[in-house]
Amino acid sequence: MQPWARRFAGRLDEAVVESRVLRGNPLGDPADRPVWVYTPPGYDGAGARRYPVIYLIQGMTGQLDMWRNRQAFRPTVPELVDRLFAGDGGSIAAPPAIVVFVDCWTSYGGSQFLDSPGTGRYHTYLCEEVVPWVDARYRTLPEREHRGITGKSSGGYGAMVTPMLRPDLWGGLATHAGDALFEACYLPEFPQAARALRDHYDGSYERFWADFRRRPAMSRPSDGILVNEWAMAACYSADPDGTIHLPFDAATGQLVPETWESWLRWDPVRMVPRHAEAVRSLRAIYVDAGTRDEYFLDLGAEAYRRALAEAGAPAPFFELFDAGHGSIEYRYPGAIRYLSERLQP
Repeated sequence: MQPWARRFAGRLDEAVVESRVLRGNPLGDPADRPVWVYTPPGYDGAGARRYPVIYLIQGMTGQLDMWRNRQAFRPTVPELVDRLFAGDGGSIAAPPAIVVFVDCWTSYGGSQFLDSPGTGRYHTYLCEEVVPWVDARYRTLPEREHRGITGKSSGGYGAMVTPMLRPDLWGGLATHAGDALFEACYLPEFPQAARALRDHYDGSYERFWADFRRRPAMSRPSDGILVNEWAMAACYSADPDGTIHLPFDAATGQLVPETWESWLRWDPVRMVPRHAEAVRSLRAIYVDAGTRDEYFLDLGAEAYRRALAEAGAPAPFFELFDAGHGSIEYRYPGAIRYLSERLQP
């Protein structure tokens, strides 16, 4: 294990997409977004050869430069991708594909890769701006049969729902511990959020955000929960004018049924029956999660797998493995290989 970056066998290009649809977004977040495009070894000398494309999207609070974060004794994610296609470590190189790293961060922490009046048009940005941008500049196979999407946590959520919403663009998906079965992954946090609001902010999210932004982020134990619930509400339950509604009473943690129902409509497990034709058309589905996932996303993975089966979707690769929610980046290469093998011409 080398302790610093090494020369890539492939190439990682860094660019900026100037977004039209993100201009004037409700949070005033940047409309010009970084994008990284990895091309595999041999791409530059392959003449007119065209390649499948796999889009890698991030979890909650993820922003693009975090892909270079290194954990002790572990390669970074771009290094893992390069090693996969170079065949480093004694494994057979994956069939060549282009890998695109996309940024859909918001100042609430994330967008769930959806269009929302609470955050902005991030689903449209991904599908209508980033995909054509890549296809216009790289030798891609531009048909949906050769395009896949993968991610972890909120990125895994985006990977599950994006092909359902736009089956004309996506032929495969891979999800690592993606947000699913909302009563298991979100509901347990609602009373914790209500208690934190009561104890520190007089029940006010406005006071929370004012405090959060004037001190080191995540320096209170409750920060992660409060950020997550508000960000999800901004994605799942915002009015057309951008007003955000929580699915629970901030004073008691009691559910607000009509708002909770609006969240459940975005649960991938519940979306599958409404988009059965879309999931049946997929060429590749990969699902995994850790058996010790702190947000019970292993249960969500199993519920999603069962929903796929009931809808008649192709049998996915499915695995529950011994891990929690964090530090599972080592799973990414297996999913990317799986997609690459099945999205080839």
